[in-house]
Amino acid sequence: VRAMVMLAIIAGLMIGLWRGSIAQQELEQYKPYYKQTVTLSGHVVQDTSSAPGGDQRLRLGNVRIGKQLLSGEVWVSSATRAEIKRSDRVSFKGNLSDGFGSASATMFRAELVSLERPRPGDIALRVRDWFAGGVRRSIPEPEASLGIGYLVGQRSALPETLEQQTRTVGLSHVVVASGYNLMILVMFTRRLLAGKSKYLAALAGGIMIGGFMLVTGFTPSMARAGLVSGLSLVAWYYGRKIHPLVLLPAAAAMTVLIRPSYLWGDIGWYLSFTSFVGVIVLAPLLQHFFWGVEKKLSMLGLLIIGTISAQLVTMPIILLTFRQYSPYALLANILVLPLVPLAMLCTFLAGLAGLVVPGLALWFGLPAAAILRYSTYVIERIANLPGAQNEITFSPSMLIMSYVGLILFMAFLVYKTKHNFSTDDTIA
Repeated sequence: VRAMVMLAIIAGLMIGLWRGSIAQQELEQYKPYYKQTVTLSGHVVQDTSSAPGGDQRLRLGNVRIGKQLLSGEVWVSSATRAEIKRSDRVSFKGNLSDGFGSASATMFRAELVSLERPRPGDIALRVRDWFAGGVRRSIPEPEASLGIGYLVGQRSALPETLEQQTRTVGLSHVVVASGYNLMILVMFTRRLLAGKSKYLAALAGGIMIGGFMLVTGFTPSMARAGLVSGLSLVAWYYGRKIHPLVLLPAAAAMTVLIRPSYLWGDIGWYLSFTSFVGVIVLAPLLQHFFWGVEKKLSMLGLLIIGTISAQLVTMPIILLTFRQYSPYALLANILVLPLVPLAMLCTFLAGLAGLVVPGLALWFGLPAAAILRYSTYVIERIANLPGAQNEITFSPSMLIMSYVGLILFMAFLVYKTKHNFSTDDTIA
């Protein structure tokens, strides 16, 4: 067994070095163009976002400079007021700089040269926008945009003020395509159909995972969420359990094999995996340590433990990257998260009503509007509390010390509880 483990480790390292060398060669293609004004074209690979000043931010794939096709992605910001959507083919002119995170290069304040929307283009995007139109017929703004954010993770639809407030109170993870949204959909599907047919429940769950990823786009967090949910669903179908210390490295290795740049500095990828460590490793250990293995906690109790755990594990990265923290994040999560599944269901029903019976849409949208209005009220009030967001100085050495402390703390909990992770439901 030890020989097989060592062989697997050596093989993994060799594959990693091979894949990393290819990715490094891809980066070399951009260097001759750095600090030069160039015109590049590509297709938009993710939903666009807005900067505080109103500039659009987007990522381009299948990049071309002249006739040369370049690998990787380019991060672009532009003051254009043109409506740019995922899968659009665009050209920008500007000064090219070196990249950051998973971006091979950057272009700030670029000038839009051309915009082409292919037909039929991104079908999943068209379905999402079509359904979002039904939601907006049933629910007033800004609640409609928040409901769409809950349901399909379209944060770009949020008004700038509300988007800033969700970031201030630590609720951005709910209105972006993330494992939390996907978990709710997969769990709902599984529980709805498992009593009738386990095969049908697994098939529907798999379709839900694939469809959700198509609708939201293949971001780092969605790549992790889709892979982990898919592996967990397969294990559930065959009556197996996957240990977190096996599932996490396997998922990380698969995503990095596809995109080595995730490992070099993609904050979304790191936050996604560290939050998952908090939920499936630290949270069960805390529950076992304080309440034992027999006691079943309420949904609110599980939510509080999971939120605290995820925030503890992700906090060092957040402090190092953003140099700020929200002291009311836990309060905001406790007040808002329990109603998110119900808000998603009511928003979905309201969207259907907006498409099928538009004349009665506002009546069908009343439950969703009420729940979402509560969410916007809580977000607004907490965001306006004194000291809702504070700046802090946090160094890389402090980050290392924080994670050493967290690892030692989790090791202590494992020693005291002798917790069996194989009995946990990873999807839940």
